Amino acid sequence: MDLLQRVREHFEECVTTQQMVMEILGPSVGLAAEKVVQALISDGKVLACGNGGSAAVAQHFAAAMVGRFERERPGLSAVALTTDSSVLSAIANDYDYDLVFSKQVHAVGRAGDVLLAISASGNSANVVAAINAAHERQMSVIALTGNDGGQIGDLLVGDDLHLCVPAERTARILEAHITLVHALCDTIDYMLLGGE
Repeated sequence: MDLLQRVREHFEECVTTQQMVMEILGPSVGLAAEKVVQALISDGKVLACGNGGSAAVAQHFAAAMVGRFERERPGLSAVALTTDSSVLSAIANDYDYDLVFSKQVHAVGRAGDVLLAISASGNSANVVAAINAAHERQMSVIALTGNDGGQIGDLLVGDDLHLCVPAERTARILEAHITLVHALCDTIDYMLLGGE
């Protein structure tokens, strides 16, 4: 296989996955936006977490909420639980890495807040623990996973939302997660600001 063909296959697989996600998860993005907007207008916030590439997606979401996505507006309350190296390293050192997000959720999460829990595999132990902590704090959960949803798919209850990308390759899942986050941010802005 030549290099160009190898590159083309990535793009073709990405496009196919994105189209599938649009059809399957499009309606769920609208429900997720409604959930976030309801939390925000009730003086709540969104806490976001994930590992590796999923941490980057969580941070990108928080940046788009607090700063802006594509339109000027006041900042919206969102925090990425992946960014405070002192908190992360203290919890990992003094307790366990599996608790780095759940201890933060217990500390700053409140009833009515939303946890955006991101795990391509659906099996990240610290994200699973964060979901359990969010439920204990009476928060709702929007989970972004992939493949079959892993353990996270089995944890969701009530009005929690599961945006599970039906793909096996981590790269395809993360690409879809970033598109889902962009669609979520745009829909939140549309609900708050109306059409352009």
